[in-house]
This record gives sequence, structure tokens and C-alpha cells, in this order.
Amino acid sequence: MNASLSRRRLLKTLGAACSLPALAHAAAARRFEPQPGAWRSFDVTTTVEVAEPQGTTRLWLPVPDIDTGWQTTLDHQWSSNATSARLVSDAARGTRMLHAEFAPNVERPVIALTSRVRTRSRAVDWSQRSDVREDPAVLRAALAPTELLPLDGIVRETARDATRGAKTDLDKVRAIYDWVIANAWREPKTRGCGTGDIKAMLETGNLGGKCADLNAVFVGLCRASGVPARDVYGLRLAPSAFGYKELGANPASLKGAQHCRAEAWIAGFGWVAMDPADVLKVARQETPEWLKDPAHPVVAPVKAGLFGRWEGNWVGWNTAHDLRLLNSAAKGTLPFLMYPIGENASGRFDELSPDSFRYTIAARELAA
Repeated sequence: MNASLSRRRLLKTLGAACSLPALAHAAAARRFEPQPGAWRSFDVTTTVEVAEPQGTTRLWLPVPDIDTGWQTTLDHQWSSNATSARLVSDAARGTRMLHAEFAPNVERPVIALTSRVRTRSRAVDWSQRSDVREDPAVLRAALAPTELLPLDGIVRETARDATRGAKTDLDKVRAIYDWVIANAWREPKTRGCGTGDIKAMLETGNLGGKCADLNAVFVGLCRASGVPARDVYGLRLAPSAFGYKELGANPASLKGAQHCRAEAWIAGFGWVAMDPADVLKVARQETPEWLKDPAHPVVAPVKAGLFGRWEGNWVGWNTAHDLRLLNSAAKGTLPFLMYPIGENASGRFDELSPDSFRYTIAARELAA
């Protein structure tokens, strides 16, 4: 047997062995597609403890601020030694959050917030059009640029290239979804969920990132194509029925479980669920190899399953960009509110380091 033939057979054998876990994942995924069904109720608790306060301490905690056919908020309760704690809204966006302020004499600021929420999976029926309507102001906001989502220059050029030949808004959304999956990639080294600076990503050609980057590219290209779209910032709550570990979370400890999804408005169907970032997460992290082929049996089921669908093991906080935090000493805006935010006399805490900015998040599913 010659050496080259032996090597080819060895590689083929190794490739088959490596693909076994991938095929197992694919088989599990094929058995599940998110569909509207029973509601699930969760208590989601965020606990923050500031170990070394300096001067006045301020905290802003995201709360579920979305009420739709797939999510409803039932209650918010909190306990704290704060000097004041109340639900407030961003002046420009109306996005609600819990704001707590601790006077300098509070030695160990602590707050525990529990939000009770109901969620369920959602899916669009592409065979059924309707006369669903939306507030024109909401649609205008979903077509507007933001600080990190400009709609001119390279963003508009990329959107034009990605949607070339598309006739309808649905065609454009499908083309952009496919373009993001084909051209972007999950970058595990990105801190947190990324920043969503799509202009920098497109200009440098570095389309690697996490959900707030990857779904922001989708949203920005949709908006630049004239299709209303928005990011939805939230948190995974429970394991996934897809069969993919990376698409679920351990409810007892949701550190790092923040996840951004996306929606596009399509006439005749309304707001439609999208999540190309999770397709790319499966492609990068569910198997030992990095799967760049969207038709691969591991990737294909989730690529099909997340176009127009979401799984209900997740809670959405809000859809806001460019927020201004009430009473914050920091200048400028917050690109999005998905993590607890805090500051004191020493400056803004690092919300992407829950071990130093000490906070925990956990969920408890309630009996039906």
C-alpha cells in the first residue's frame, strides 16, 4: 500500500470518528423546531453586592420590558439596603430598568431583584399572511441609525450587495440571514456579547464576534435595505430542547448567559424572529472542528430552525440602543442594556466581570 493512499484512508477514518458527535447533535436537533405552545413561568433573580463601596454607589439592573404573544411580565420585587430603589425609564427610549442608589455611609450595598415572567417558543407560519399592523413610530425607530449601527457608507454598500436580486422584504431578510451566516463567524475570545460596532467590523473585514455583534450586522443590513429590524437583548434561562448545549443555560447560575436575538418586520407577517448568531455559535462551538459549511448536518437544522423561530428558554429584556442612565456620572450613552450596570466614585464597574463586580443571576421555573 502506498503512503499517500494509507494517509487518505487514515484521514477518512479520523474524519468519520470526529463526525460521530456532530451527527448525534444533528439527530437531536432534527427532532425539535420551536413552535408556539404552552407557556413557561420563571422567577429570574439578579443579586448584586458591592464589596468595596467608594462614595455614592449607583446600580441599574435590566428588567423584562417586553409584552408580546411570546413573553409577558407578571411582577417585579426587590429587597435592598439602598437609600432609594425604583423602576425608572430611559428618557429617549422609554426602556424600564431598576435604579438603586446607595449613600456613602452604606457599608455594603446589596440588592436582590426578582422578575416573574412567562415565555414560550414562537414561530411564523409563512403560509398565512395577515393584516397585522404596527405603530408607525415603532417602525420608524426600527429603520433609524444608531451610534454603532450607521446605515450609510459601507453598511449600505454591503446591504445592497447582500440583497442583490431580492424583490420583496422577505427575500431581503432571507438573503441577509444567509449572508451573515456565510460571511461572519463566532469568535469565542470576544468579551461578553460584543459591542455591535458594525461599521468597524465591515470596514476591517473582521466579522468575528458574539451575539451583539453578529445579530447587529443582521439588523443593520436589514435597516439599510429598508426593512425594519431590531435587536432584542436578553438572557438564556434553561437548557435547550434543540439538543445543543450551547443554546441553553444552567438556571442555577446564569453567569455569561446573556444573549441578544433579532427581529425583522415583514408586511403580512409582523415581527419575525431571527437568530443568525446562534447558528454561528453552533457552527463554531458544538463540535471539535469549526464547521464553516451551513449545510453541514450539525448546522443545517439550527439554521432552518432559527429563521422565523425562537425557543422559549430565554427572556427578552428590551430592544433599546443608545440609552442614557438616570443620574449616571459617566458621559455618553450605553449601546445596550443587557447586563447589570454599576458605578461609584471610582468610576464604572466592569459589567463583563461578575466575579469582580459581584453579581449573580439565577432562574427558577415555576410549576405549570
